Amino acid sequence: MEKHTGTERTALSRRNALKRCGVALAGAGMTAAAPALAAPVKGPLNMRIALAAYSFREHLTDGRMDLFRLIDWAAKLNLSGIELTSYYFKDGFDNKYLRELRHRVLDNGMTISGTAIRNNFNKPEGPGRQGQIDNVKRWIDYAAELWAPHIRIFAGNLSDGVSREDGIKWVADSIRACLDHAAERGVNLGVENHGSFTSDIKDHMAIVEAVGPHDWFGVNLDTGNYRFDYYNSIRQAIPYAKNVQFKVEMWVQEDGSREKADLHRICDLLMEGGYKGWIALEYESKGDPFIEVPKKIKEMKELFEG
Repeated sequence: MEKHTGTERTALSRRNALKRCGVALAGAGMTAAAPALAAPVKGPLNMRIALAAYSFREHLTDGRMDLFRLIDWAAKLNLSGIELTSYYFKDGFDNKYLRELRHRVLDNGMTISGTAIRNNFNKPEGPGRQGQIDNVKRWIDYAAELWAPHIRIFAGNLSDGVSREDGIKWVADSIRACLDHAAERGVNLGVENHGSFTSDIKDHMAIVEAVGPHDWFGVNLDTGNYRFDYYNSIRQAIPYAKNVQFKVEMWVQEDGSREKADLHRICDLLMEGGYKGWIALEYESKGDPFIEVPKKIKEMKELFEG
């Protein structure tokens, strides 16, 4: 007979007890219970607040501030991320400059949530369109160097005499021409509802449908840029959103006024739509951004981060 030490007998007894428990559960039509999951989160899940550099466009344009100083200032708001708008990168920048930006953000305990560029894909096939495609591909490389997961792109506006159908096809063809490179570098492209062509949800979604499903493509949802039926348009776009730019006001009216956004309603829509990801404040309203932005960030944190 095989002999066991006291320690071994104790271990065997425990294993046998567990086996007997398993047999008993199986006989009762049950299996051993899996570890209990945490209680479902009530409220927003995995939404993180960022600040879009465009919120300080006047200061960044006239030289009162640069991106490095903005990063340092934003960090004092205890933000998770910052969106570095391409318009404010220094002239003639190189990869060293991009790494310095990335390093400054990481040193401040934040993440680069993405970048935003100017482009116009509403062009017929030819050198003009190819130049726009090449520019987006360059920015995909820049974003990868920044460790930025997303680039906001534009569709461009319809030129006089161009049909809606041609415009949608031109934009979709241009986006598809960039997607292999986006996938290789691990950068999402999100086409924004920006300008007259995509401010109507029908046109915005028509472009998305024409591009077709792709892991690295979706919508950059600007909550203030739909011209009609604001909240229903936002609801329709959410399933395709790769990034959200958050406005505190809605579309500019014909008389130049703006409609105040219902921030709680937008939060509810994002939750109901299952959105997870960055929500970048893009402050375009009146007032000193150094005073107004901290107020809005505080309000957004209460809404989206609990």
